[in-house]
Amino acid sequence: MTGKKVLIVDDEKELLKALSIRLTSWGYDVLTADSGEEAISLVEKEVLDMLILDIMMPVMNGIETLKRIRGFNQKIPVLMMTAYSKEAIIKDLGELGISGFIPKGSDFGCTSEIIKTILKGAKSK
Repeated sequence: MTGKKVLIVDDEKELLKALSIRLTSWGYDVLTADSGEEAISLVEKEVLDMLILDIMMPVMNGIETLKRIRGFNQKIPVLMMTAYSKEAIIKDLGELGISGFIPKGSDFGCTSEIIKTILKGAKSK
């Protein structure tokens, strides 16, 4: 067990459930949110080790959610999820301190190593 607490944010409930099950099976303590507003509230209340955040969500997208979170938490590592080309959005996210991207809709096979690498880097800072 890693004991690391990860918040996953996505408006697609089935994907949220599947990714939550996967991360839990890898030993992470997982919280979920299905909106930007809920994510902001959880980041304010919980001690989290990482945030996995979908970019495309209704009402408040992932970029706006992250901008608001960065207003009070500069340190939490953030892994963005997107079904779109990451190159198209990198320029909008550079100043927000993104730790990485994972493709939405994949089997998330490489996600475990990405998460481990990001958390290891965050620990050494």
